Amino acid sequence: MKRRVPLAWLQVSRERSRLLVAMAGIAFADMLMFMQLGFQTALYDSNTRMHRSLRADLVMVSPLARTMVSMSDFPRRRLYQALGFDGVAAVDPVYMESRPWRNPDTRKEEGILVLGFNPERSIFNLDGVNQNLQQLKLPDAVLFDQGSRGDYATTLAKLVEGQVVQTELNQRRLKLVGLFQVGASFAADGNVITSDQTFLRLFPDRQQSEVSAGLIRLKPGVDPLQVAQAMQTHLPNDVRILTLDQFAELEENYWKNNTPIGFIFSLGTAIGFVVGTVIVYQILSNDVADHLAEYATLKAMGYRDFYLLGIVFQEALILAVLGFIPGYGIAAILYSLTRGATNLPLFMTLGRITLVFMLTLIMCLISGAIATRKLRSADPADIF
Repeated sequence: MKRRVPLAWLQVSRERSRLLVAMAGIAFADMLMFMQLGFQTALYDSNTRMHRSLRADLVMVSPLARTMVSMSDFPRRRLYQALGFDGVAAVDPVYMESRPWRNPDTRKEEGILVLGFNPERSIFNLDGVNQNLQQLKLPDAVLFDQGSRGDYATTLAKLVEGQVVQTELNQRRLKLVGLFQVGASFAADGNVITSDQTFLRLFPDRQQSEVSAGLIRLKPGVDPLQVAQAMQTHLPNDVRILTLDQFAELEENYWKNNTPIGFIFSLGTAIGFVVGTVIVYQILSNDVADHLAEYATLKAMGYRDFYLLGIVFQEALILAVLGFIPGYGIAAILYSLTRGATNLPLFMTLGRITLVFMLTLIMCLISGAIATRKLRSADPADIF
């Protein structure tokens, strides 16, 4: 028995040039949505990776703190006051400063985030840091983030071989003695970790009694939210107590609400959706117009509007699938190229693939619904 070919496929594939134009338009719209959503996620992930590498149950910050590259200080004594609360096991001050430093390879100045802490106890879940705590006790010794953005090939090769690399920051000579891995962000080209004493020598305008953040570790079984609430109630209002997740959310909300970058990526996604909708509408509308006589004939033969509308919607779904495949492929290649060039965490995820595919289906169905208006109003008597 001969298998029947769906009428919608015959309609779509009849004019190959029109099909290719539709696929190209949908692929472009999908690629644009993939890139905008990918950049938006990379924005949030890259700027919170350092937060999530900290060993802490609670984080003490200034109420004015918004982003790690520009933290407001608070009195260090608040951390020692936190030790008096039930359930607190240890506290650690952290110093942060974002300044340009001299790239050891190119000798050009590039933005870097510097973090200082007491190397007697590690505060990072980073192997490269924990293995070099003794090195950090040396004067002017720092660890360099091998995921930093820029030309550091020679520096990385020397550090991997165990050599010491020298550079300058804030007019002071530094010794790079090891590597760790976090990665660049939208706010800084890279990261440097050092001891609190070296940090204070690098930035003489900073006071040891004023810290950027305080890491609070709790005893096993203690509820962080309860301790945070108790601290917030009894400590002065010059500090704010957050869980580690809330500390990361503070950074993410800054980029969402206080900078135009998050809005731009959302707008780019919306533009891609609208562009795709318009392109598919034009294709389907022209197809309906070109075959209006055939549709009218089917009406005269007794086929109802529901059947004819179903053909157009099937065409829309076929175009959605055919256009999504190259759009996904191009986006995956661009993700890889961008990741290699910028060191940003730009990866294709199943959730994003599903989201863009659903948006593509909705985009094509909306286009089909608009294109069928002319079909619903078609009268066989007027056409013939």
